[in-house]
Amino acid sequence: MKILKFVLLSTLLLTITLVIFFSQKDIPLNKLKEKYTNSYSSFIDIGGTNVHYRDEGVYNDSIPIILIHGTGSSLHAYDIWTKTLKKTKRVIRMDLPAFGLTGPFLNKDYSISNYTTFLVEFLDSLNITQCILVGNSLGGEIAWRFALQEPVIAKKLILIDPGGYPVKSKSVPIAFKLARVPVLNKLLTYITPRFLVRSSIENVYFDKSKVSDSLVNRYFDLTLRKGNREAIVDRLKVSTTLTNRTNTHASVKKIKQPTLIIWGNEDQLIPVENAYKFKNDISNSKLIVMQETGHVPMEERPLESLKPVIDFLDN
Repeated sequence: MKILKFVLLSTLLLTITLVIFFSQKDIPLNKLKEKYTNSYSSFIDIGGTNVHYRDEGVYNDSIPIILIHGTGSSLHAYDIWTKTLKKTKRVIRMDLPAFGLTGPFLNKDYSISNYTTFLVEFLDSLNITQCILVGNSLGGEIAWRFALQEPVIAKKLILIDPGGYPVKSKSVPIAFKLARVPVLNKLLTYITPRFLVRSSIENVYFDKSKVSDSLVNRYFDLTLRKGNREAIVDRLKVSTTLTNRTNTHASVKKIKQPTLIIWGNEDQLIPVENAYKFKNDISNSKLIVMQETGHVPMEERPLESLKPVIDFLDN
């Protein structure tokens, strides 16, 4: 009983300490908009969620490029890619529900099928009938699943370290680990240390020196958008139930669209072994493995990762 009392008291004191030193209030949406929107930013209602997106470039382009980010990220992950791509293409990107300025799904359904439905409704709202889909990680799985569901709309695929196959991660961001632990994940909706955000970003980069203060600030600020912390926990609960899946990827072989696969050789979250599974299962595909690169090539090495994308689009 003495040991139990000691453990309970220690846990209580630790929790109080964390709350005192690391609790964070939500940042008002208007304040975030001032910092993280620009003249290209717009908002559109999709199923009751006010979605932040940007539509740039050649507006008469009949087959625009749709850029989809991964878990915990935002449309800003493609900033450097967009600067180049919009010179010759129409480029559209959005903050997925649960992330960025968009905020949570009203129904709290963070399954891939619901994200795919969201993408259908988003493109329909913008009157887009054909497009090229680009997705990283979670965004990559949304992209290839959409391509199977809507083959007439999705003309080409560019998958960047996408999800979809069973994963044996070599390393997982600490925030992801904590978000999957009962009780602790509840604390994460109130306690968000900046060092935890930095550590999680460094985990998906190979070159830690590229994780700048401004990058950490952006991820940190957007995590504090009202509803995002709880939504991220809810999303990662869904991811946990799918970590050891064995048959949800079987449909990859049905993908017929020309597909470019880009993968960081040093990806610890979704190891490069999965890249070859995608390459083998998608008949009309090309694989580019980038050395000394982590899970987010378009952000860690934007110019180098963009080159094969431009070649793929031109051909």
